[in-house]
Amino acid sequence: MSHSEKATESKPEHPVTDRVREALAVTQRGVDELLPEGDWIKKLARSEATGVPLRIKLGLDPTAPDIHLGHTVVLNKLRQLQDIGHTVIFLIGDFTSLIGDPSGRNTTRPPLTAEQVKANAETYYKQASLVLDPDKTEIRYNSEWCDALGARGMIQLASRYTVARMMERNDFHDRFHAGTSISVHEFLYPLMQGYDSVALKSDLELGGTDQKFNLLMGRHLQAEYGQEPQCILTMPLLEGLDGVEKMSKSKNNYIGISEAPNDMFGKLMSISDDLMWKYFTLLSFRPMDEIARLKAECASGRNPRDAKVMLGQEIVTRFHSVQAAEAALADFVNRSKGGVPDDIPDVSLTLPESGEGLAIGQLLKQAGLVPSTSEALRMIDQGGVRIDGAAISDRGLKLGQGTYVVQVGKRKFAKVALRS
Repeated sequence: MSHSEKATESKPEHPVTDRVREALAVTQRGVDELLPEGDWIKKLARSEATGVPLRIKLGLDPTAPDIHLGHTVVLNKLRQLQDIGHTVIFLIGDFTSLIGDPSGRNTTRPPLTAEQVKANAETYYKQASLVLDPDKTEIRYNSEWCDALGARGMIQLASRYTVARMMERNDFHDRFHAGTSISVHEFLYPLMQGYDSVALKSDLELGGTDQKFNLLMGRHLQAEYGQEPQCILTMPLLEGLDGVEKMSKSKNNYIGISEAPNDMFGKLMSISDDLMWKYFTLLSFRPMDEIARLKAECASGRNPRDAKVMLGQEIVTRFHSVQAAEAALADFVNRSKGGVPDDIPDVSLTLPESGEGLAIGQLLKQAGLVPSTSEALRMIDQGGVRIDGAAISDRGLKLGQGTYVVQVGKRKFAKVALRS
């Protein structure tokens, strides 16, 4: 045993008080893994005894400008830990974005340009501040220390980890055995993310379950650099509106936190009753015992719609306002009864010069109600298109001069004026 290990072992442990147990319960809510739990309890106890806040890190690469509710799962956990007195470090990976995170990918991720990273980062924190307390958040950019490493420092950092250990990572392992190329620069990503923890002296790092390897790298490198290793906390990946795939813009199953209140509320009301409880656990700030009582009431006969309304109102209030949430509920009830919202957009379209009416597929596309005519036809086949309240089943329908209230699905409306 080394001198430092003996010194550490001889230090008396701080008592685990009721406040420490409460902090542990806050930490554990909805988590996938907390590793090592024993070390985290010791850190909490030390913080409680000394009054020194723990440093809690979340790194996000600004690979896209918009944040959806799936991203807020880890942001919510940060806010919960922030509210019990700890320091939150919101780390924008402007340097690591230039490498590209290979986590969970079977191909090399194209790195972003510096201009793309800057543009995305500008909106990232503004949106994250809708969840975090800006006055209690430390904002950092990892280019601050990564740029300063230089070639010599990068080589020294790379010497702290072996290729054999790197190849234990699932995506690298699978790609190697499948004969899929792995670029050398991809090995740098987990090293640089781990080095962020060294630079920030973090006590806890958060991430999704797909980030576990990178988070453990931080623990390893902190030990290599003589620091107390961070604990890691992984949060479940939130399924999107389909209830199957991870919430993602590319899957079109997401709820953006900057979406209009009515759209946000309507989408939340569309999730399944079973998925609703996972959303409550990961997205709601209600106490878990309150959620448990609500779930029991629904199991005993209460309409799950009541619970879903409560969830929808809470989320819309957080990202908009109480007034917006109440208006969104009223709008949803109105639509459920077959009513038309008050704030539908006015669209003016021009009829073809041939004198014929405008084909329904083109009308829906030009009015911005569908992305393509093929999607328009699919919605017609499914009975999802209404004109002036009447369902449309004729794909070949053409509309002449006039004004029509057009509805696609449950939430998309437009007042379309057709003129020559």
